[in-house]
Amino acid sequence: MLVLFQQSPALFISVAFLTALLVGSFLNVVIHRLPLMMEREWRQQCKELAETPATELPEGRFDLVAPRSRCPSCGHQISALQNIPVVSYLMLRGKCAGCGKPISKRYPVIEALTAVLTAVCAWRFGFGWEAAAAIAMTWMLIAISMIDIDHQLIPDSMSLPLLWGGLLLCLFHPMPGAEVLFIDPESAIVGAIAGYLSLWSVYHLFRLLTGKEGMGYGDFKLLGALGAWLGWKMLPLIIMLSAVVGAIVGISMIVIRSHDRSVPIPFGPYLAAAGWVAMLYGQRIMNWYLDLAS
Repeated sequence: MLVLFQQSPALFISVAFLTALLVGSFLNVVIHRLPLMMEREWRQQCKELAETPATELPEGRFDLVAPRSRCPSCGHQISALQNIPVVSYLMLRGKCAGCGKPISKRYPVIEALTAVLTAVCAWRFGFGWEAAAAIAMTWMLIAISMIDIDHQLIPDSMSLPLLWGGLLLCLFHPMPGAEVLFIDPESAIVGAIAGYLSLWSVYHLFRLLTGKEGMGYGDFKLLGALGAWLGWKMLPLIIMLSAVVGAIVGISMIVIRSHDRSVPIPFGPYLAAAGWVAMLYGQRIMNWYLDLAS
């Protein structure tokens, strides 16, 4: 099988795409349940918080494995046939088999997005350890982005493993055939430190000038993780891309959708998207910019 993957890139991309559809279904579970699991843990640890009403939190065992997935409206347990990524949504016509209420389009979108981005990584890097690392990073960034959009929160249980994973990869430098990942230890360590401290400095400077908090500590850790994976040289590109896209989206939301300026806009998804683009084409973008400037 490994030989077939090496000889047929199309086969490898197809298998990666189909596998990622299943992973995308699991990421939907992670995105929904992990914040609830964290809140339950916080309520158990904090007496003051535990005294407040917690009617929306599930009782009994609740983690990424149990209980079985259910309809949030009627509690109908989703069978295996009703849980096939994208296909089940289309067969059910976007409605729950139990109560008939609409199923959020977000579920098949995340499944399809995971599959497409995974296929792009497989195409970009080809069969090998670098593709496996890039795909794992992609899955983590998708989950982090969606949780941050929903809760303005980047869990340490995701950002810190991503950081340590990047530092772990550098121990295998140089990896034969790797072009982007498996960077040298010096670049990874400096990237992790510089990524964290750069946003940390901006955060404290902004707070001193305005008295407000412009971003959360999760953003520092996420950029530190991206620095550990891609090296310190990619950090300026990541910050620039994320800032430009974030500014465009933020201004558009305020102007077009009358977004309340006092409501924070999560920055994590822009960092994640910029990091993913830098992973695929960062060096080409930098070379293009240097050629343009010279």
